[in-house]
Amino acid sequence: MSVSLPAGFTSWRFLVLPLAALSASDTPTVLLNTFWSREPGCDSGFGNLLARQLDLKGLRVLAACLTEKGAEQLRNQTSDRLQTVILDVTKTDSVAAATEWVKERVGDRDYLSGVPSSLSESLAFLLLCEQGLWGLVNNAGISTPTAPNEWLTKQDFMKILDVNLLGVIDVTLSVLPLVRKARGRVVNVSSIMGRVALLGGGYCMSKYGVEAFSDSLRRELSYFGVKVVMIEPGYFKTTVTSPKAVSQGFQASWNQASPEIKELYGEKFMANLMKSANLLETTSCQDLSLVTNCMEHALTACHPRTRYSPGWDAKFIYLPMSYLPSFLVDLMVYWRNPRPAKAL
Repeated sequence: MSVSLPAGFTSWRFLVLPLAALSASDTPTVLLNTFWSREPGCDSGFGNLLARQLDLKGLRVLAACLTEKGAEQLRNQTSDRLQTVILDVTKTDSVAAATEWVKERVGDRDYLSGVPSSLSESLAFLLLCEQGLWGLVNNAGISTPTAPNEWLTKQDFMKILDVNLLGVIDVTLSVLPLVRKARGRVVNVSSIMGRVALLGGGYCMSKYGVEAFSDSLRRELSYFGVKVVMIEPGYFKTTVTSPKAVSQGFQASWNQASPEIKELYGEKFMANLMKSANLLETTSCQDLSLVTNCMEHALTACHPRTRYSPGWDAKFIYLPMSYLPSFLVDLMVYWRNPRPAKAL
């Protein structure tokens, strides 16, 4: 028995209710490439929650995890439909092996040849439907090193861009023929920092890039019935906003800065930066479902929004800031941020 997904099913009811009558091989499949991080417990956050959320909806989830511990925890929290594979997206051999693993589980169909040989550093999952790929969700996820730009090196910028932007582009272009065939969805998780750049380093730059790539892609693919959506979360409590990780990034950047830069900014500036990192613990929203519900809606609504901005800070602070004249935003940042020791 096989079922073709309609090009514009309105809600999960159209997808979930028939699943009881389907065999395991007929159930729509999700390939989830989990969060890219070296920190313990990295197989978590939006990707972990979305995997469990989709599993509860009756989809068959294939989850690629960086650590066996994270994979085991995810399996213990989900049904037998969810399967895991260990994947280090920085290693070509690991990516190739994981791709073959996925092919074995979704079936050796001709259109699977479009699955990329390198999924790159991106959180991505592919919703496989009968006539191509219903949805691609990219959720890249590293934020450090972040610091004043003069403290950083070209390699610091490239580290983030490789994960957050180039990985999104690589995965998307590789599987685009499958998504176009299904007239499906591309959902790219950007950030509200892709609307207003308040941080130095590659993070805001990478998210601005995701926004530009998504906008151009949406306009190009509108001729083929494909919808491209962006998710722009505010600050949520994940490994991306971990005070420990952010503080370590500040410290590492400070340590590599030249004596001239250290004299220019001063120790007090550095101490104030550390305090701002610790504030993330109390100011970041803990309800990750606000984001995953947006992802789910983007994948399943007949008419998804172009942009979703989950989080009170995104809606009431950063989005309004993005519409203000630049000189006003500059003044707000000038008076809000720590003041360098040698400031005029």
